[in-house]
Amino acid sequence: MSSSGHHEVDPTIEGQEDEEGYLEADDVYEVIADDGDHPMDEGEDENDQLGELPSGMEGGSGEGDIVYEDNSIQHFPAHRQSVFAVSAHPTAPLAVSGGEDDLGYIWDLETGNEIVKLTGHTDSVSATGFSADGELVATGGMDGRVRIWRRVGKDDWKTWEFLTELQGPDEVMWLKWHPKGSVLLAGANDSTVWLWQLPSGNTMQVFAGHTGPIQCGDFTPDGKRIITADSDNNLIYWDPRSPNPIFKLTSSNNRFNLDGITSLAINPSSTLAVVGGAAGGVRVVSLSKGEVLNALGGHKEGESVESAVFVNIVGTVGGSASAPGGGTVVTGGTDGKACIWDLNTMRLRATLEHEDSITTLLVHPTKPHLVVSGSADKTLRTWDARTGALLREHKGHHGPVLGAALGLGGNVIVTAGDDGACLVFGTE
Repeated sequence: MSSSGHHEVDPTIEGQEDEEGYLEADDVYEVIADDGDHPMDEGEDENDQLGELPSGMEGGSGEGDIVYEDNSIQHFPAHRQSVFAVSAHPTAPLAVSGGEDDLGYIWDLETGNEIVKLTGHTDSVSATGFSADGELVATGGMDGRVRIWRRVGKDDWKTWEFLTELQGPDEVMWLKWHPKGSVLLAGANDSTVWLWQLPSGNTMQVFAGHTGPIQCGDFTPDGKRIITADSDNNLIYWDPRSPNPIFKLTSSNNRFNLDGITSLAINPSSTLAVVGGAAGGVRVVSLSKGEVLNALGGHKEGESVESAVFVNIVGTVGGSASAPGGGTVVTGGTDGKACIWDLNTMRLRATLEHEDSITTLLVHPTKPHLVVSGSADKTLRTWDARTGALLREHKGHHGPVLGAALGLGGNVIVTAGDDGACLVFGTE
């Protein structure tokens, strides 16, 4: 697919590429036993790199006032009810958010001004996203509707029009755009997964084979495959051109019993997946072999692993470089912990902590050793994954942080709050 405004069909999706060149098969991994937490270098203090924070803002009135610190640089309060999803435009200073008010908004990150109100849903907007080229935006709702808008203005990013509504799913759990073009993937509460071609809105594939709500899923970074997972502990690896799975892992495999899958991350070379479960377990899966390579055990038993991301900290953790295809992953759970794992040794390198559940993890696009965690403790924190050092704490929400995204090349963090607000923070 083209990343320009022309909506060409990606040959890797449409089958115009030779099968032999479709997926490399040279990613063979040695399974190494987990030998526990690996300490950081002596003398490192997590406060060494903590930036100085701006002064707080006071709120409340009368006796028993609560003083809220707010170091955000912009607010978008239009939802006024819980905001469930937020996404940043790939290049422009725009965000799209969706919430409990059955509305989506495209708004300006720099001014906090509303640009377009995205209407048409009859239940909460649970998912949002801009296409890879930024020309299209999607909202998905608990009403089962997926609605698409497209940019009209050629000289700016502030004129948008409704394009089409995609129907098929029951309740939309999440949306993911193809990394290169205008193909949209959705996971539904009714155990189905949908794939559409835009701007036509044609259904390309409906994937069946799950038995529970589709909790998470994504395209592989190379755009050639799809991975989806459900609350019944099924992980399925798909070729987008076929309704039949390449492989499927279930709880019948004792090594893969996670009490339901809640989070998923795929490494940049599209060879490994890391899966988190409702019972606190984490599994590393080889996508070429279709088998579990290892189990990682850093989270509290019975606490759900809500988010996972791969980071790039080559040559900085433990004095050893990350080999191609291995790398480092961070997992965040309802136990308030984010665990940093070296997948080349299967060791726990550091543990980052919040006072409440971690709801989201982000990786900086140009400084991939920087990780942002969002939490139900009302804060976000930026960490250096090389050392586990806390660099900055982002405050301003009066309720749990439910989602976040990085915008403007990683220079800002955009958040979705249970307090009905979206905030913008500087990452530096």
